Amino acid sequence: MAQLIFDEEKVKEAIELVVDRTSKMDFSWDWPGGVAFYGVAEAYEATGEKRYLQFIKDWVDEELEDGLPKLTVNASSIGHTLITLYKATDEEKYLEYAIQMADFLLNDAERFADGVLQHTVNGDKSVFPEQAWVDTMFMAGYFLLRIGNMLDRKDYFDFGLKQYHGHEQFLQDDLTNLYYHGWDNITQNHMSGIFWARGNSWAAYTMAKALELVRVQHPSFMIIQGSLRDQLSALVRLQDDSGLWHTIVTDSESYLETSGSAGIAAALLTRGKLYNKYVQKSVEGIMKQVKADGSIMNVSAGTAVMDDAEGYKGVPYKRVQGWGQGLVLAFLSSLLKIHSKH
Repeated sequence: MAQLIFDEEKVKEAIELVVDRTSKMDFSWDWPGGVAFYGVAEAYEATGEKRYLQFIKDWVDEELEDGLPKLTVNASSIGHTLITLYKATDEEKYLEYAIQMADFLLNDAERFADGVLQHTVNGDKSVFPEQAWVDTMFMAGYFLLRIGNMLDRKDYFDFGLKQYHGHEQFLQDDLTNLYYHGWDNITQNHMSGIFWARGNSWAAYTMAKALELVRVQHPSFMIIQGSLRDQLSALVRLQDDSGLWHTIVTDSESYLETSGSAGIAAALLTRGKLYNKYVQKSVEGIMKQVKADGSIMNVSAGTAVMDDAEGYKGVPYKRVQGWGQGLVLAFLSSLLKIHSKH
């Protein structure tokens, strides 16, 4: 198998640019910042650059002056940053707020079908009643696994696993092994039935990260590993020659999209040398999307479960987005971490 070849210094330079651009964006306590800061935290862990940690610490400290805002599934993604800050600083306040967020998910967040979290945005539970969106695997499921693992809290950890298994049950297609964007439990269908790139990246990336936290002896390990294995096997066969994936991964007429591509490539990286030839193309394709000012190009805007394929193709991709910054940082940071192990 071919070895991954990339210039470590160029990757570090790209990370520096992307973090700097991200620090000039304005975020509220919600998922755009949650994903952006997750990427910055990954960059801090990969590089040891204290400025990256200070940036997210300053932001969080200012936000928490007023206490926690009203919580949602999506806003729980900020919990990832709180975990990083607690581990890096030992300041109890970050842990206390992270526990409040985990408690909200465990006890108060809307759910259906034996505990699958209903996707909520802006605190309004009536917008998407009994709908599962694949985004929840990153925003809430992975956060619960991380805090459950860190604190040895079986209740958090098991509820996080329930999100993985519930979303696999409702969203992974038995025929293609790809993940649908959403499931409507009331109408019992996948709505528009689209295999969306960023959605597949939420699933792939968080399953790959879960396998680092779930013990091999735990039955969930084999369930998650099997789901990820089959999904990645399908995704690599849909990769464009550019190293990116189309925003509808099965539709080559849809535009190439960077955030989903970065998340998928980061998941592929965790499989050792197996997918090196695909990751190699992604390194080149994703690095080309980093503008001179650190903005990530060709990132689709925030996307609800659209009515049809044309809806996904019509989602704009002109603007810089927090989730694009964060997922590219997660990928580039994973590259550095892999490199440092060899």
